[in-house]
Amino acid sequence: MTDTTLSPTTTPVTSVTAYAALAAKAPLERTTVPRRPVGEHDVLIEIKYAGICHSDIHQARDEWGPGTYPMVPGHEIAGVVTQVGSGVTKHTVGDRVGVGCFVDSCRECEQCEAGLEQFCQNGTATYNDHGRDGEPTYGGYSTHVVVDEGYALRIPEGIALDEAAPLLCAGITLYSPLAYWQAGPGKKVAIVGMGGLGHMGVKIAHAMGAEVTVLSQSLRKQDDGLRLGADHFYATSDPQTFEELAGTFDLIVSTVSAPLDFAAYLGLLKPRGVLANVGAPAEPIELALFSLILGNKTLAGSQIGGIAETQEMLDFCASHGIGAEIETIRGEQINEAYERVLASDVRYRFVIDTATL
Repeated sequence: MTDTTLSPTTTPVTSVTAYAALAAKAPLERTTVPRRPVGEHDVLIEIKYAGICHSDIHQARDEWGPGTYPMVPGHEIAGVVTQVGSGVTKHTVGDRVGVGCFVDSCRECEQCEAGLEQFCQNGTATYNDHGRDGEPTYGGYSTHVVVDEGYALRIPEGIALDEAAPLLCAGITLYSPLAYWQAGPGKKVAIVGMGGLGHMGVKIAHAMGAEVTVLSQSLRKQDDGLRLGADHFYATSDPQTFEELAGTFDLIVSTVSAPLDFAAYLGLLKPRGVLANVGAPAEPIELALFSLILGNKTLAGSQIGGIAETQEMLDFCASHGIGAEIETIRGEQINEAYERVLASDVRYRFVIDTATL
């Protein structure tokens, strides 16, 4: 990092190298962005790796708008603490840490007090948001970030940093519903979609002890699914799949962002089974309520976890030897990687080596 000129408030700022979308729908370019000075309870993290999440693409291209530009995406961050504030007690220099989808919350509301900071109405997203100081937040496609110590997660030694980065979004996104609906021995769990999210669901559900089935559009990724821990693999393009598996599952977690025939998938559940969605189709869905009423079934949504649950997920993954399946790229390959994500041409998560920025 290099010092730059003073801001209008005469507070020293630091600039860091980053890749940013300078305008809506613009390609990402190499640039610099400011980082705040390290405060009393802050840690400075040298980012080593940053995962590319599909939501990065949506936001960089202003599809969830309105976006704040320049925008530095990235909320799957893994790195090393290089400086701590005078009041920091949770981390020391040299610690391996991660940062996920948010970097602050109000800390006072019912949700924050319950350890469910992800539901805080006044939380601060890691990028494309504004902090308490009113300044824009910039994400992980950069060399360094300054974060309050309470929102930096400890990455156990059992996980390589590059494979750990996607756990900060993809990992917790799948761990949270699997834990909440108690995937484990004796439970039959289906993961819909075998991509960046889905492959983590297969690994985690298998490690929890559930009987795991992948429901994918085709059998193209069957070998991967079985290798990663699935017991069964079915193609949803085959109508026989829905006949053969009717009434089979305790829990289905859908990771796809395309509209599904929800009645057909609900038909795969046992009575009182749950279909939890972590993929978010942009289009409204149609649903005949009898597909829920008959069998007392639940159609649910799930997002990420809070700080405590995210740490629990990281510890769980370390103890079971779980990391993401990754393809490491250089900074100048980010725009190409975006196009490949949209074409489903990645197995299964792109991770930026930030030393190449």
